[in-house]
Amino acid sequence: MALLGAIACGFFLDLLLGDPVWLPHPVVLMGKAIVGLERVFRCIFPATPAGLRLGGTLLAVLLPVGTLAITWSIVLGASYLHPALGFGVQALWCWQALAVKGLAQESRRVYTALTTDSLSAARKAVSRIVGRDTEALTSEGVTRAAVETVAENFADGVLAPLFYMTIGGAPLALAYKAVNTMDSMIGYKNERYLQFGRAAAKLDDGANYLPARLAALLWIAAASLVGQDAKGAFRIWRRDRRNHPSPNSAQTESACAGALGIQLAGPAWYFGMLHEKPTIGDSCRPVEPEDILRANRALYAASILALLLCLGVRALVVILL
Repeated sequence: MALLGAIACGFFLDLLLGDPVWLPHPVVLMGKAIVGLERVFRCIFPATPAGLRLGGTLLAVLLPVGTLAITWSIVLGASYLHPALGFGVQALWCWQALAVKGLAQESRRVYTALTTDSLSAARKAVSRIVGRDTEALTSEGVTRAAVETVAENFADGVLAPLFYMTIGGAPLALAYKAVNTMDSMIGYKNERYLQFGRAAAKLDDGANYLPARLAALLWIAAASLVGQDAKGAFRIWRRDRRNHPSPNSAQTESACAGALGIQLAGPAWYFGMLHEKPTIGDSCRPVEPEDILRANRALYAASILALLLCLGVRALVVILL
């Protein structure tokens, strides 16, 4: 039952404090490890498609396995010294594996820039949370990008970490974060990473497969709690959940689009190249900055539902075993 308390404590610490800049974050260390290992493997293996795939595969295996081994050892060592210390380490890392408040804060900054500042400020704010090129985005494009990010990152920034910490505590949640961080850094289909980042991208697809679908269902349930169109969310999810090159990204985006009655996705620029992507949802009305706030309300409701579900499942397993 101690893990249940650590998960709940970590969740509410995230809601209260978010991601303080003064607190060293494991994802920063993961990022540095990815950069270092990529440099080493590119020197060791030939710059052929097969060599790049081999180096990328080794990276995709070593980082999450190493993260799991190191963090699990630290948790066990801390628990051996004192159960309260082990609990504290678990709670700290559960907190750092989650991103509810950080995601809401960053998207709220985009809303504030759109409504009180300039379009250039809004573009700069949204560039902090999206991977696409933002220099030429219109106000509607900035808003759409922010809403998409809130919806998509509910799956990999909230639900998936909760899913994995329910199974294996903070160490497994951080191993998942290692996979997700690799995908965000090297999982691109461009000239540099098409071969080297393939294994990381595929691993991230697999790790998010179940969480993304569960996240979509929870978003639909959350829509009804915050006064949005839950029936529309379910209808658009059923219809458009595959309208994305990624097998997972459109799951929550489609539920969000249906709940708000707006159209998301469509063509976007990445690294100076236009990527033609299908749209998600129906354009029942124009996208407006307030949709960011509406998405955030659904985010908080869905996150609470996710916590209750994960704690309930974990408690049931403990009782039955």
